[in-house]
Amino acid sequence: MLTVGLVGARGHTGKELVAILSRRSDMRLVFASSRAMAGDPVSRLAPEARDGLIFEAMGPQDVAARGADAVILALPNGEAAPYVAAIEAVAPRTIIVDLSADYRFDPGWTYGLPELYGRDALRAATRIANPGCYATAGQLCVHPVRDLLSGPAHLFGVSGYSGAGTTPSRKNDVEALKDNLMPYSLTGHLHEREMSRHLDHEVRFSPHVAAFFRGITMTAQLSFREPVTAPALQARYHDAYEGEPLIRLIDTIPEIRDGQDMPGAVIGGWSIGEGGRHATLVCALDNLLKGAAVQAVQNLALAAGLEELGGIAGAV
Repeated sequence: MLTVGLVGARGHTGKELVAILSRRSDMRLVFASSRAMAGDPVSRLAPEARDGLIFEAMGPQDVAARGADAVILALPNGEAAPYVAAIEAVAPRTIIVDLSADYRFDPGWTYGLPELYGRDALRAATRIANPGCYATAGQLCVHPVRDLLSGPAHLFGVSGYSGAGTTPSRKNDVEALKDNLMPYSLTGHLHEREMSRHLDHEVRFSPHVAAFFRGITMTAQLSFREPVTAPALQARYHDAYEGEPLIRLIDTIPEIRDGQDMPGAVIGGWSIGEGGRHATLVCALDNLLKGAAVQAVQNLALAAGLEELGGIAGAV
């Protein structure tokens, strides 16, 4: 039984993590840290939580002292380091899965997107950087053909407002989003840099937020050095994702609803233009699941030598 602690549990992703962990027979959530909900039963946020589990207000030293086998950090960007330092000082072999962007550019951490970068690096890893939600969708679109591209991959992403977190802002203000599509971070978005680094290929990314709660669509515009046929394009993706239970390829154009509440990603809408030198395709996924919680539990299970999709298959 792998004991797991969760820091930053009150957020949207925290709720999904509690649900997935509660469905696993080989992992046990032993503490959930949230200052805002301290003293409340965790079941108030996630009904799947076991009886008796109470939210606690825990600082870095408190978390480290609890001695869990693994800790999942679901904190805002810039807040993970004190927890990592405290855990490393007390129990350096503790598995840490960080959902923020703090370690996605750190070569000492394993970047955990198993369908693209393999599972071997994750096995026995103790420091795992979970990819961003947009970055997961974008890399799934680009990776199978990155060696064919003649220039930057252009990605247009639209996310539900849960991606903006629970701290009030214009990007999760339902009234501001009503009948609206809100572009933001028009250059240099963090996920643009993340995708470019891990794909080892330049990406241009335009993010938007809309009035629905959860889900992402990512439309990829790809240009090729040599003409590509539609069957050859689709064959690339079928070869890349064959046997991957969380990746589904379809002929039609994926929409937000195709990815919502699903543990994996849907890719389709294959369209070829300019004599085979240009293609467009779309990925849909749930930003709180494959874009965050599902991927974190996949990565944790692989690092601990446990069944990768336990608790996740139950969400299909």
